Amino acid sequence: MPLTEEQKRERIARRIAKELRDGFYVNLGIGMPTLVANYIPAGMDVVLQSENGMLGVGPYPLESEVDPDLINAGKETVSELPGTCYFSSADSFAMIRGAHVDLTVLGALQVDEKGTLANWAIPGKMLKGMGGAMDLVAGAKRVFIAMEHATRDNKPKILKKCSLPLTGVEVVDHIVTELALIDVTPEGLVLRELAPDATLAQVQSLTEPKLILPHGGPTEMPI
Repeated sequence: MPLTEEQKRERIARRIAKELRDGFYVNLGIGMPTLVANYIPAGMDVVLQSENGMLGVGPYPLESEVDPDLINAGKETVSELPGTCYFSSADSFAMIRGAHVDLTVLGALQVDEKGTLANWAIPGKMLKGMGGAMDLVAGAKRVFIAMEHATRDNKPKILKKCSLPLTGVEVVDHIVTELALIDVTPEGLVLRELAPDATLAQVQSLTEPKLILPHGGPTEMPI
């Protein structure tokens, strides 16, 4: 059975959460990336940062726990953890631009084989603004992309060259989809992991650039 949209999002968020480490300061972008907060391994000390000025973001609250004054950069209600602190967006962006964020997870409309990212605008459609993405891809130490592998009409989102307005040039380190985990390297896109319900032929058919296989082939993506 094909995965539902919710199952795809959950799989991607779970896999990215496995890349977090004790002591990391992490920024989660609007949309799918925010789900990563729900899958941080128990006992792991990770501090989540929201660019609207919150450090110590917790998982989504239960309906009975919602505080309308506690929101992330996407205006979604969030919870706070012990030690949470608040500050201005100017201080928040000083943290990002000062390279104090270990890892950021962002959504994407397109990523190309060089790690160039387009994730904020579709020409002709109304814009909410670029948010903090341009600062995050320039300032964060590692950039993960969380996105579905293809568009709804099965067109590749991983391209030889982005066609939409760019967020950052050669900034992406890793791409995680419901089908694969792909590393962006100077040699090209390396298919590090393949989902157990996906095939190499399927992933390549939905990816415009030629994927590079690591020695011994891709490992199975934990799901």
